[in-house]
Amino acid sequence: MPKHGKRYRQIAQLVEKGKRYSLQEAVALAKKTATAKFDESIDIALHLGVDPRKADQMVRGSVVLPHGTGKEVRVLVFAKPPVDKEALEAGADYAGLEEYVEKIQSGWLEFDVAIATPDVMPIVGRLGRILGPRGLMPNPKSGTVTTDVAKAVREVKAGKVEFRVDKGGNIHASIGRKSFEDEKLIDNIRTFVHSVLRAKPAAAKGKYLQSVHISPTMGVGIPIDEREFA
Repeated sequence: MPKHGKRYRQIAQLVEKGKRYSLQEAVALAKKTATAKFDESIDIALHLGVDPRKADQMVRGSVVLPHGTGKEVRVLVFAKPPVDKEALEAGADYAGLEEYVEKIQSGWLEFDVAIATPDVMPIVGRLGRILGPRGLMPNPKSGTVTTDVAKAVREVKAGKVEFRVDKGGNIHASIGRKSFEDEKLIDNIRTFVHSVLRAKPAAAKGKYLQSVHISPTMGVGIPIDEREFA
């Protein structure tokens, strides 16, 4: 069994076992337990009452957080001229087509989000085995395959977060930083959770939102009372 360090054990003692905190209490406690020497990310984990093995119970989508994530996101746009120039003017870090397909095939992955226009997807599709497992493949369901790349770039830069349920029925995302004001973190959490609630599959039966936890990068999970999101 792995053993936790002294710092982790001390932090864990601050979280009352069996208690589900209000959203305000949880945010305050997450910031209190973020004792690392850097601006820790505040992350969220949801457990859903779905069976992701069934196609009609898959949960995925995207949401623009009102206060962003506090993280600088590097955006690559796959597009032909003149759309590639429009993407760069909108704030994309990289834009082009064949040259970036070749770079990625050679091992380059210096970006966080990839966006593509529909007409180039047959070419981008060659990268499926590389980008797919890393969650970087452009997808129309998440808004990253679009004819309006300028809008997509601006949304990603403003704090757009994609989510997808994993095989265990969980969704993970970053919803801000320790340095954020409490109310901004609360706004981001509510926006994110409500977006996941709206993505509930019609085939899901029983209790959909099973649990909600937030935690700093180097901290412990803090359970939130699901009734906060009713």
